[in-house]
Amino acid sequence: MNDTMVIQARRIAGEFLLEQVKSSYPIIGKGFVNQVCVVETEGHKVVVRMNNKDNYPTFIKEKWCIEQAAAGIPGPYTWSVGVMDETAYMIQTFVEGDNGLDSKAAPSDIWRKLGEYAKQIHSIQVTGFGEELIDPIQGTFRSPPHPGSDGSWRGYVHYNINSLTEHDPLLELGVIKKKESGIVRQWFEQLSNKKFRFGLCHGDISLKNTMVHPTGQLILLDWGSAEVTVVPYGDVIHLMRCQLRGEGPDEEQLKAFSEGYGMSEEELDLARHVLLLKAFDNLRWAMDKCPEQVNHYAGSAKQVFNMVRDASRD
Repeated sequence: MNDTMVIQARRIAGEFLLEQVKSSYPIIGKGFVNQVCVVETEGHKVVVRMNNKDNYPTFIKEKWCIEQAAAGIPGPYTWSVGVMDETAYMIQTFVEGDNGLDSKAAPSDIWRKLGEYAKQIHSIQVTGFGEELIDPIQGTFRSPPHPGSDGSWRGYVHYNINSLTEHDPLLELGVIKKKESGIVRQWFEQLSNKKFRFGLCHGDISLKNTMVHPTGQLILLDWGSAEVTVVPYGDVIHLMRCQLRGEGPDEEQLKAFSEGYGMSEEELDLARHVLLLKAFDNLRWAMDKCPEQVNHYAGSAKQVFNMVRDASRD
């Protein structure tokens, strides 16, 4: 974080709290999207999270999610969300304790608790499908439609099924072979025919997004990736993606998470097919909207396909 952003954080906090700022410092290395700074005044110690003004709706979504989860899942209190000089900001209470990455608590114990939290999150009343909160009163989310899809779960699945043709660019990219395209189609058609339950997913459950309070209480942070999607799969596939990137959780920790949640082996198996669907959809999005990222997403999609194929042989 540069000095300008620290100065901006001090100004945001000072003007909101109407108190003189005593000290401030950036939090480095625990997030990749927002600029985060701790600001202390005479009477308060707060965290100011900042991004460009386009991120304002995401901060509103985060505030809403934290409030909905507050009954059973500890999190920071959100003082304010707003925009100042082209900077979207979120002011939250400072949480005492150690980040989950640095805590002396056993990682498997943290992951087991996160499994319990995930189950509670998935029971929060929501409607719709997607990552954009469009109606906080009704808890309605949406996924922006794109060519070939109407923004619904069914449209999402069928778009990816219909893209598996003999002229599919994924063949030329080496993600799958022609004979494998038919197998993927069968997997996706099974998803299309299955009756899923939809719920709110945190979207980025990880040790870095937790704090362990001195009392031992586990606090969950950062709801910026929250979305309404199929549960429990939305959060499970995030953990599987992290595994493929070598970021954890390891197998023991994933087992602890599933135990905390009460998840079956069948659900874990189905999650792999949902992960493949998302990997292919992300790649097709990159081909349409972000060509410079195509090779990155193609590599990820091929890695996921190989993992699912190998698991199906066991």
